[in-house]
Amino acid sequence: MKINGNTIKPGMVLQHNGGLWVVTKASHVKPGKGGAFANVEAKNLETGNKLNERFRSEDKVERVTLEQKDFSYLYEQGDALVFMDDATYEQIELQKDWVGDERIPYLQDGMKVVIEMHEGRPIGLELPEQVTLTVAETEPTVKGQTASSSYKPAIADNGVRIMIPPYMSAGERIVVDTTTGEYVRRAD
Repeated sequence: MKINGNTIKPGMVLQHNGGLWVVTKASHVKPGKGGAFANVEAKNLETGNKLNERFRSEDKVERVTLEQKDFSYLYEQGDALVFMDDATYEQIELQKDWVGDERIPYLQDGMKVVIEMHEGRPIGLELPEQVTLTVAETEPTVKGQTASSSYKPAIADNGVRIMIPPYMSAGERIVVDTTTGEYVRRAD
């Protein structure tokens, strides 16, 4: 769908210069002389390159709508991760470097993820906002230590390092934010 350059907003996905770009910033400028334009900062979805472009209000840009599909994580196979489409039961393999080293440890068997598709090709992967992990090892709890603002280092069962409250010990289940990798709360 073609849109005018002055209607571009952050979060939109555009097809421009032969690639797919997600708009990170858009500021609209109306100078005293001449036509209005939009200063747009965008990031390429495939390569991660950044783009600064100026679009006049009469410029036409192709807006792309990504299809979001629910998948389940199944298993690791060599350099790939295997996911299953929850609707069709089709399996797809995604390369580990495409998924990202910082997100792989949070994947758990059967975990529901959302994969954004464009013309049948995966473009993005969204993990659940929070996951439940078990503390594998941490410093011993010191008697009389209460919930203060200080945290102590711990290693979760998936190998991720997390700062947890000082009163917690190994074996406890915790909820962790997948975007920041920070402790959220004790699991129920």
